[in-house]
Amino acid sequence: MSTNAGLGPDGELDASVRELLLLMPRIMGRVKRLPVPPELRTMELTPRHLSLLSLLLFDGAMTVNELAARLGVAPTTVSLMVGDMSRKGILTRHENDSDRRRRIIGIADAHRPAIETWLAPGAHAWRRALAPLTPAQRRLFVDTLLAYHRETEQV
Repeated sequence: MSTNAGLGPDGELDASVRELLLLMPRIMGRVKRLPVPPELRTMELTPRHLSLLSLLLFDGAMTVNELAARLGVAPTTVSLMVGDMSRKGILTRHENDSDRRRRIIGIADAHRPAIETWLAPGAHAWRRALAPLTPAQRRLFVDTLLAYHRETEQV
């Protein structure tokens, strides 16, 4: 890293990196402190379960392959998560009317309110943070986070 903070483009870049390095642990700490609804506390949900639940909540029921593609993981990984959460009653599996070999995965009605309550504050915070940006600025922000994620996977 450069020690020229504030001096030209590299210093400006380093200042931004420094600010993000200080901010990211605070953001992650806040996310980890979100209280799990009482009815879900014993179900041992991990961050990847939350990603799957978020997709189902925002986009509705879908197949294992659709979930896997959107999460960027193997279908077998999603199948294992779905099986685990289905046994716990969090998710439901229904036959696809057009292809009975395929299963449609959805959030169980009994747990939907708790999951919505749990995930809503984060969604509302993102909406407030992104609302002032133009669509192009939002895309740039999301693309930047995706690039950061890719870079950290290689470390």
